[in-house]
Amino acid sequence: MANETYQALINLAAPGVQSLRPYVGGMPLEELERKYGVTNAVKLASNENPLGPSPNAISAMKDVMGDLGLYPDGNGFYLKQRLADLHNVDMSQITLGNGSNDILELVARSFLTENTDAIYSQYAFLVYALAVKAVNANAIVVPARDWGHDLDAMLNAVTDSTRVVFLANPNNPTGTCLPASAIESFVSAVSDDVIVVVDEAYHEYVEMPGYESAMDLVEHHPNLVVTRTFSKAYGLAGLRIGYGVSHPAVSNVLNRVRQPFNVNSLALAAADAALQDQDHINKSVELNRTGMQFLCEQFSEMGIKYIPSSGNFVCVELGARAAEINEELLKRGVIVRPVDNYGMPHHLRITIGNNEQNTRFINSLKEII
Repeated sequence: MANETYQALINLAAPGVQSLRPYVGGMPLEELERKYGVTNAVKLASNENPLGPSPNAISAMKDVMGDLGLYPDGNGFYLKQRLADLHNVDMSQITLGNGSNDILELVARSFLTENTDAIYSQYAFLVYALAVKAVNANAIVVPARDWGHDLDAMLNAVTDSTRVVFLANPNNPTGTCLPASAIESFVSAVSDDVIVVVDEAYHEYVEMPGYESAMDLVEHHPNLVVTRTFSKAYGLAGLRIGYGVSHPAVSNVLNRVRQPFNVNSLALAAADAALQDQDHINKSVELNRTGMQFLCEQFSEMGIKYIPSSGNFVCVELGARAAEINEELLKRGVIVRPVDNYGMPHHLRITIGNNEQNTRFINSLKEII
């Protein structure tokens, strides 16, 4: 009876939701230590910044602690003003979100219906599928090229039913990245009645020649939405804050379905302060650069293939032993990210940590293999 009741309640959900599986994040450190009886565990699974937040952001949060009995500024005026200055856009072009994931979902809720299509790449960020299927739209998954977006194939997949295309640049979980020229050519070729979302969650880490943000394209392409997050390089993952930049009309639509007060007071204050601390960003990027170099050199010495990455993570190919190696890493107090739910059962994704964390991971991996 319990199973029958469970399934009956599932059947009450909207058709698109019934086919979904909940998003599962990386295992918490406390749970790992309890389950495996280890101490001093390290987490390299969720692409977090090992430096954490800027000291300025921490100070800004303390300044607003006394006002937490009040609702936050629902319009995020001061943060929007700073972002508008940063990107040389009007405040009306900015939509704030509870993480950039929130913006992705707002796009799906605003522009997709059960009679429309959304296009994204194989191995693309799982939230695209969640957002699309939740509104019962049709998901068109285009096969990847060299683990990344095949823009020609994605363009060929556009039909009269297409309303949204999601592009992650760099892509998570593979770390692949496209040059500015490719993005601009794609956006220019897509019909104006198709919303193109360029997800730049890992923008600050990119050092690939030819890469540029798509922000400057928004002025000339009213159907373009560029999303950013404060969860990665800015180290504010626990506060959940991100934003999108688009044409004022698109932003207006997104704000119609955005929940009131979707960004909390601590996040607003911390993000505003974090934007003013370029030194912290520089340190974060440099730590990522040296950590990435160290890990990739170690992988090469060990004969392990990896996908070159422009993010703060790297996917390694471990063959049929990937799940076994992941389990052995957990026993040694090291959390990395299996990506079998992305259709990559032979890979593990490793976040770039600090020097101690990276060394701990490599030493554990050497013991196992």
